[in-house]
Amino acid sequence: MNVEILAVADAVAREKSVERELVLEAMEQALKTAARRTYPGKEVVAEIDRLTGEIRLFHVRTVVIDEEFEEEENHLTLEQGKELDAEAEIGTEFRTSLPPIELGRIAAQTAKQVINQKIREAERDRVIAEYEPRVGELITGIVKRVERGNVYVDLGRGEAVMYREDLLPRETFRQGDRIRAYLREVRNQTKGPLVFVSRSDAGMVLRLFEQEVPEIEDGVVAIQAIARDPGSRSKIAVISTDAAVDPVGACVGMRGARVQAVVNELHGEKIDIIEWTEDPAVFVVNALAPAEIERVLVDEATNTIEVAVAEENLAIAIGRRGQNVRLASELTGWNIELMSAGEEKERRSEEIAAAKVVFQEGLDVDEDFAAVLVDEGFFSLEDLAYCAIEDISGIGGLDAEVAQELQKRARNVLLDQALQVGAEEGEATVSLLDLPGMTREIAEQLAARDMVSVEALADAAGDEIEDIEGLSREEADALIIAAREASGWFDE
Repeated sequence: MNVEILAVADAVAREKSVERELVLEAMEQALKTAARRTYPGKEVVAEIDRLTGEIRLFHVRTVVIDEEFEEEENHLTLEQGKELDAEAEIGTEFRTSLPPIELGRIAAQTAKQVINQKIREAERDRVIAEYEPRVGELITGIVKRVERGNVYVDLGRGEAVMYREDLLPRETFRQGDRIRAYLREVRNQTKGPLVFVSRSDAGMVLRLFEQEVPEIEDGVVAIQAIARDPGSRSKIAVISTDAAVDPVGACVGMRGARVQAVVNELHGEKIDIIEWTEDPAVFVVNALAPAEIERVLVDEATNTIEVAVAEENLAIAIGRRGQNVRLASELTGWNIELMSAGEEKERRSEEIAAAKVVFQEGLDVDEDFAAVLVDEGFFSLEDLAYCAIEDISGIGGLDAEVAQELQKRARNVLLDQALQVGAEEGEATVSLLDLPGMTREIAEQLAARDMVSVEALADAAGDEIEDIEGLSREEADALIIAAREASGWFDE
C-alpha cells in the first residue's frame, strides 16, 4: 500500500505536469480531511514518508497563552507544556500518534475531491506562471476542439481559448489544425479558461512584422501606431532612427516579400504602410492614401483636421463603408472631417462672412477693414485679443496705438460676454463690474481664472487673487467681501 501511494503520486505528477511534492501534499491534506470524521474535534496532521510511503497520523496540541486557551483537546497552557517538556514555550507543538483510519466510501470520495482540487489549483498556477510573462507574444498551438465558434488550442503545457470575435471574418479551424495567434491575456480565475489568444488584435500585426522585418527587431525601424479592421485592412505608421534606412521600404521588402508574408498569414488582409511624422497635417495626408488631398486645416483646440479633396477623390478618401477615413483617424489620433473641394470652399466663405460680421459689430469697424483682418488670418475676437501687438500693427500700415485700441475693444467684448454668461449661470443681479473698486482690467484677469461671476469671486480667498496686476492684498480682500455681500452671504 505504501509503495503504491508513491507510485500513484509519481504518475499523477507526470500526467498533470506538476511537482511530485505538490501531489504528496495534496494527499496529506486529503488524509487529514478524511481523518476528521474518525477523530472529530481533534487537530489532526497527516504525513506521508517521502522514501517509504508510510502514512502517519498525529494529534497536535499547541501551547497558547491563557487568553487564547479555548479547546482543551487541542490547546495546552504554558504550565501544562512545561510538565511535558521543560523547554516548552508559547507556540510549541506536541504530537501524539493516532491509529490509522479506515477509508470508507464517503471518506475516499472526499479525499479524491481534495486531491483533484489541489491538482487543479497547481495546474492553474503553473499555467499562469508560464504564460503570464509571455502576454503580447505570438504563440503556436494545435486546435483541440471547436465549440460554438470558439476555438480551444492545446499549447502543450496548457490550453488557450480564442473566442469567435478574436477570429478573422470567415476564418475557420478544425481539430488538429496548427494555429498561430497573439497571446492577448492571462486571467487568474477559479473556473473557465485562463489563457486568451486572438488573431484579430492589432498586436498580431505588430508581432508578425517584428518577425518578418529584421530592422524592427534591431530597433532601427519602429512601428508607432496601428489601426486595424480585422480581415479587411490595416494601417501601420513606421519611423526610422537611421536616416539611411527607409522605414516603409524595409517593411515592404524586396518585391513586397516581407509584407506579403504578413498578408498571407492574415488570409489576404490588405496592409497600408505609412511613414510616421510629427506634423499632423502631413501624417493625416499620408494616412488617407491613396486619396489625393488638396487642402488641410488643423484645429488643435478641438483635435480636428478638416481635409478637402477633389470630388472624384472623395469616395477613395472615405473608403468602402468609411473604412479608409476611420482607420486613418484611429491611426493618427485626430478627428478627420472629409469634404469635397466645393464644400470646403462654401464653408470657407461662410466662415469668412461670419468673421466679418463679428469684427464689424464687436470692433465697430467697416466691412473693408474687417475683410483685411480676415485676409491676415484673424477669424475670431479671441485671435485678435490675445495675439502679439506686432501682429496687428503690421496690418495695412496701422500704428501701435491703433493696434492697441483694436485689441482693447476685442478684449472688452469678450469680457462682457464672459460676465454675461457668468451672471446667467449664477443667477445674479449684480455684475462683477458693479462691485466697488472693480475695474475692467481686474475683471479681465479674473475672467482668465474662470471667475466671471460675483458668486465665483465670493468663493475665492484673498491669496488666490492678490497676485493680479493692479490689486493689493487689502484690495483683494475688500473685493471678496463686496462680492460676498452682493451674493447674500451675510443676509439673515
